[in-house]
Amino acid sequence: MPLMTWELWLARDIVTDNPLPWQKSQGNLTPGRVAQAMGGVFAAIGTPTKAPKPRGKSPGWQPGKKHHRKNRCPIVKKTVTPPRKKPSIAV
Repeated sequence: MPLMTWELWLARDIVTDNPLPWQKSQGNLTPGRVAQAMGGVFAAIGTPTKAPKPRGKSPGWQPGKKHHRKNRCPIVKKTVTPPRKKPSIAV
């Protein structure tokens, strides 16, 4: 928290006040107003990442390449267990 407040205090001189429609413009910017205007600073600095690659349709199956059927595995079924016999009760 102290580092963030320090960053906002140092950025007061480089940001411009862009108040929301219901806010009045201020001479001395508060940390909240500086945080509100930091988007412009980040847009000016830029980003170190590369631009995203364009999306599109994949090239699909190459012409002339043979299609092979998938190897099927044999079906394994559970064996049915016979029902247990009831023990006889001596009378």
